[in-house]
Amino acid sequence: MRELAELRETVSLWRGLERRIDEEMDLLALAIEEHDTDLIDQIGQSAEEIARRLDTLEFELMLSGPYDRRPAILAIHAGAGGTEAQDWAQMLLRMYLRWAERRGYRTEILDETPGEEAGIKSVTVEVRGPYAYGYLRSEKGVHRLVRLSPFDAAHRRHTSFALVEVMPEPDEATKVEIRPEDLRIDVFRSSGAGGQNVQKTSTAVRITHLPTGIVVTCQNERSQLQNKETAMKILEARLTALEEQKREAELAALKGEHVEAGWGNQIRSYVLHPYNLVKDHRTECETSNSSAVLDGEIDQFMESYLRWKVGQAA
Repeated sequence: MRELAELRETVSLWRGLERRIDEEMDLLALAIEEHDTDLIDQIGQSAEEIARRLDTLEFELMLSGPYDRRPAILAIHAGAGGTEAQDWAQMLLRMYLRWAERRGYRTEILDETPGEEAGIKSVTVEVRGPYAYGYLRSEKGVHRLVRLSPFDAAHRRHTSFALVEVMPEPDEATKVEIRPEDLRIDVFRSSGAGGQNVQKTSTAVRITHLPTGIVVTCQNERSQLQNKETAMKILEARLTALEEQKREAELAALKGEHVEAGWGNQIRSYVLHPYNLVKDHRTECETSNSSAVLDGEIDQFMESYLRWKVGQAA
């Protein structure tokens, strides 16, 4: 039923665009016959709007994966490098939150571990909106920052790394089976903000999935039950992503492709010194407007990746 509703919505969008084009064509014929230049100008503006909408719909045809329509769970982990890397992770978090805000997506921070001096060690964010996972899956991988470090007294140039993970939020039809006997659940006292309640009770939850070794923690909520529910949601998303990775690896093996595991090489570099350049190493897409990118304008990288991915699959 969910798939049927999604298909009906898609067909409705295309049929609606078709009807609008037919109406504008009839109006254009009338305007030409009546020599109505004002109406012709209005139709020209409508045609530009229709063209932009058509480009968007055609692009969304590339988002046809089994999870592309789903909400996404985004995790960012600071790499080696101490405060500089943790600040870079914080910058990436802001970039993705601003991107989501621009698209009208809703975001919720599920878990966050702050850095000792600045930034964050890791953060997990839920992103809800149409095709959230379809767009964000282009961001999976290592992101590299080169800049003059504000945390270095000598103001030297530093290179920092952060790992971005993107997982689809599963629905009832795609959830993987998790057996209770495969879980080890530990509780402990939260280390973040929360007042006296945090200090007196063990509300933070750590869940270990024994067959895969995946470990998730949550300490943002004030109750142990809420933290457990959130941790289970993150675990389900990680296991779903693991199944998707296995499927992609099997397809790549059949095609004779090499599949890079782990951190691997960076997918994108953000150079702020000695020049400004953001470059995606998979697609060669680049821009010198690094401040706009860090403010959330990353659609060009997502779109170039998706087009490149379609070319790879061809």
